[in-house]
Amino acid sequence: MSKYLMNKFLYTVDRDPGLTGRYKADPESTVAWWETEQAGRILNCVDGESTTWLRFEPAERKALAEHDYPTLFELGAHPFLTLTLFIAMFEEDYDEPLGFQHEYARRLAHMAMPYPDIAT
Repeated sequence: MSKYLMNKFLYTVDRDPGLTGRYKADPESTVAWWETEQAGRILNCVDGESTTWLRFEPAERKALAEHDYPTLFELGAHPFLTLTLFIAMFEEDYDEPLGFQHEYARRLAHMAMPYPDIAT
């Protein structure tokens, strides 16, 4: 698995409001586009430098395409990255304050320490 690539996806999508909206509206094609067009960019900032070996594992691709943050956490995605991105995407869908954060905690409540390794 490439926890690095999964976390890079979460980080870069969270930092671009247009991409965040695109990911919320059409996650499957956004993940496919990002993997094909952006994953190989070195450090996200150097044009013309890229690699071709970075690809999501099927479980990562599926969890990203389904907005399945509990599975992403189980696969080793950094919880801060999943929480901030999914707050940006879904906070407005809840009426009560911290509604999404409570949903996030509820859906991850089955996890017990030690948590999955989040080192990349």
